[in-house]
Amino acid sequence: MKPIYLDHAATTPMHPAVLEAMTPYFTDVFGNPSSVHSFGRLAHRALNEARERVAAALGCEARQWIWTSGGTESDNLAILGTVAASEGKQHIITSQVEHHAVLYACRYLERQGCEVTYLPVDETGRVDPLDVEQAIRPDTALISIMYGNNEVGTLQPIREIGEIARASGIPFHSDAVQALGLEPVDLSRLPVDLVSFSAHKIEGPKGVGGLYCSPRIRIAPQSFGGSQERKRRAGTENVAGAVGFAAAVERAVARVEHNQMRMNELRRTMIDVWSRELGPQDYVINGHPQFTLSHILNVSFPGVSTETLLMNLDLEGIAAASGSACTSGALEVSHVLQAMKLPSSVTHSAVRFSFGSGNLVEDVEWAASRTAAIVLRMHKK
Repeated sequence: MKPIYLDHAATTPMHPAVLEAMTPYFTDVFGNPSSVHSFGRLAHRALNEARERVAAALGCEARQWIWTSGGTESDNLAILGTVAASEGKQHIITSQVEHHAVLYACRYLERQGCEVTYLPVDETGRVDPLDVEQAIRPDTALISIMYGNNEVGTLQPIREIGEIARASGIPFHSDAVQALGLEPVDLSRLPVDLVSFSAHKIEGPKGVGGLYCSPRIRIAPQSFGGSQERKRRAGTENVAGAVGFAAAVERAVARVEHNQMRMNELRRTMIDVWSRELGPQDYVINGHPQFTLSHILNVSFPGVSTETLLMNLDLEGIAAASGSACTSGALEVSHVLQAMKLPSSVTHSAVRFSFGSGNLVEDVEWAASRTAAIVLRMHKK
């Protein structure tokens, strides 16, 4: 059986059309976009055209888009930059289930004297908007709640939280890295001020991302050395990466409904196999049953450790994960599952399967069947 990649929430293979769009900017159009000669002007034009294409796809203006190196930098710039420009306000509201790019940035600010409120979630991983409202203080500088969770897929009530933030005059940031291409993202309609994105989650290149920044928000730069990106992010821009991001985001946005249907089909296929080949006590689906990213399926197999299952899946040629790609090498219980207050039998046996455009129904069916066989074999030991 060919290897089956079911870890698309960690990264996706680059689409051939994206690579084709990028190739000339590795070879022919190689100038520095800040240079004033013809080589630089060609690169600068390509960079701005990519910016305009991304902005049009996401429903914002080109001047509101900041090129970054990926989702982590976008999160860091949004949080650290907004607080630094907040004129003394030193309180941040976030949730316990955020990506580490957000949580570690908040912990850094705590060491600098800021206060952070880490909101709890329910057993499905969802934040209560009322908790957000009640946590607001006169010195709140920022609210940061992710769009969709990278480990369990739970979608947060972004619109409700955004409306609360707007009513209170507080900047609102959301990490939408996992949601892009799977959920409709129209920045002209969402009550958000800062949104983080990454190209390699949508069949684009690694090493490039972006931050949407509303004109009503001031952010202080967190890197220094140049006046690129309207003096908000110093450093020579990744022109080829920007062109690739534009190609990937246009394709992803145009295919949102198709992607949702395909991913839901694969998700149902996997669950149907387990319902046939395992008992109801042998597996538990983690996350919200309705408000969820369709490509992420987090499941626990009580009685089988995460590490053991992942090793056995890998031997079968099946790539899955224990959660966030940033911590998958560490044998730690997911902070997301812990925040959901799930029993230890669930948190210690959780595996994340995440689907992509290259997965076939028959491949997913086979992977689910092999997973069930491994679980049953482990139960007999």
